[in-house]
Amino acid sequence: MYLNNNNRANEKEESNYDKLLDKRQKSLEGGGKQRIENQHKKGKLTARERIEVLVDENSFVEIDSLVTHQAQKFNLENNKPLGDGVVTGHAIIAERQVFIYSQDFTIFGGSLGRAQATKICKVMDLAIKTGNPIIGILDSGGARIQEGVASLAGYGDIFYRNTQASGVIPQISIILGPCAGGAVYSPALTDFVLMNKENSFMFVTGPEVVKAVTGEEISFYDLGGSGVHSRKTGVSHLVGENEEKTLDIARKLLSYLPSNNLCDPPFNPEIIEEIDQHSLREIIPDLENEPYDMKEIISTIFDSDSFLELNEDWAKNIIVGFARIQGLSTGIIANQPLFLGGAIDYNAADKASRFIRFCDSFNIPVLTLVDVPGFLPGVKQEHEGIIRHGAKLLYAYSEASVPKISIIVRKAYGGAYIVMSSKHLGTDINLAWPSAEIAVMGAEGACRILYKNKLKDAENPEEVLEEFTAEFKEEFANPYQAAELGYVDKVIFPEETRKEIITSLLLLQNKREQSPKRKHGISPV
Repeated sequence: MYLNNNNRANEKEESNYDKLLDKRQKSLEGGGKQRIENQHKKGKLTARERIEVLVDENSFVEIDSLVTHQAQKFNLENNKPLGDGVVTGHAIIAERQVFIYSQDFTIFGGSLGRAQATKICKVMDLAIKTGNPIIGILDSGGARIQEGVASLAGYGDIFYRNTQASGVIPQISIILGPCAGGAVYSPALTDFVLMNKENSFMFVTGPEVVKAVTGEEISFYDLGGSGVHSRKTGVSHLVGENEEKTLDIARKLLSYLPSNNLCDPPFNPEIIEEIDQHSLREIIPDLENEPYDMKEIISTIFDSDSFLELNEDWAKNIIVGFARIQGLSTGIIANQPLFLGGAIDYNAADKASRFIRFCDSFNIPVLTLVDVPGFLPGVKQEHEGIIRHGAKLLYAYSEASVPKISIIVRKAYGGAYIVMSSKHLGTDINLAWPSAEIAVMGAEGACRILYKNKLKDAENPEEVLEEFTAEFKEEFANPYQAAELGYVDKVIFPEETRKEIITSLLLLQNKREQSPKRKHGISPV
């Protein structure tokens, strides 16, 4: 009798183990072999393959792999795939703990139902509690229509957590398939959106709905592809040539970011570079309105090949991105004279202000390189709200309490001088090159106003204007009046720039700033 009981116990135990092995295997199969093959035919990886590319080898730990939906309508009760269309868990990326969710298009087209939303919310909650970044890989047909309002509630729960995590942990969204309807607002709430050049799409209403409502015919790509969002809308910060390269970009981006808002930015003390700075003297043209590439200055000042530009093809008149200097992560904002002369328009103001607020939230020092002729004039700019958008940039610089360093390399005119990290907005260290021109406006324009009557009476007004302009430049279009007033802390030779930045960052590394007690300010959004 005892032996029989023992045998039955062993058989039961083996049965339990077999059952677990079977369930694990089924969860790994996703929507089945055929759907996985269809995914590959589209040039797309599966949810798990994407995670494998993104994280360090064998570091991914999956949770909730056995979750199934509980819907009972439209025959869903007879189709309950394990995992319910999303793979969730945690992993290591370059010795950093991260939390991940990756939507599985092979199961219900990756559509979001109540169970999938609960899985995503669980890893988001864990990321917030443990102070680690959250990375979402999106590839979904949208809300699961069969689940009705439960699906919509799931999106709402995710949006709420995106907002709660904002400024607490870095949030990265990687779009590797369709992302439509309400689903687009989760990535829009995150810090960075990455897209694949070919297979990524984001739109609130798809081409069919657009045609039905407006009569306009447009393709998926032209409506919401990576080209649209990297060049026209600014929604996408970075674009990869294919899925693997997009995931590699995500790894690189993460290397500049702290794990949470209580950590210092990454620092690699082994990076000690001696970079020849004398070439900086050759970059600024002799003619004041002649364009040049500000990226040449950035690449010369900062550690070799360390600059990661964001929104490269949107609002190209201003540059934002991360770079390292002696191994320390730094946020860069710079006017770009190659486009619109470096003038600030409403998109440039949005682009820079959002980036400044991110850096401020995560203790990343902000360095501003200034060559700005002013705000871009024009009816379109005024009607599109340059006043409101420009105020965002003022607000962002004024609000930021991280170390702020500004270097005026050439023009800094009018209100744009103030908005580009001037001393008056609380910037800690303000430097200028000898080529800096700090004035209310350009010399010629100023002289046309100041000497209007004299020019009117002159026999040769153009010659007289030229004389007045030369005198004005000599007296005012330089950094020395601002230095005399203490608005510029130091006028430096270009080749001293890197050394001055490093010295300033070391000086400001323990900066503490007490703001007035309040719930939050009201940014001019």
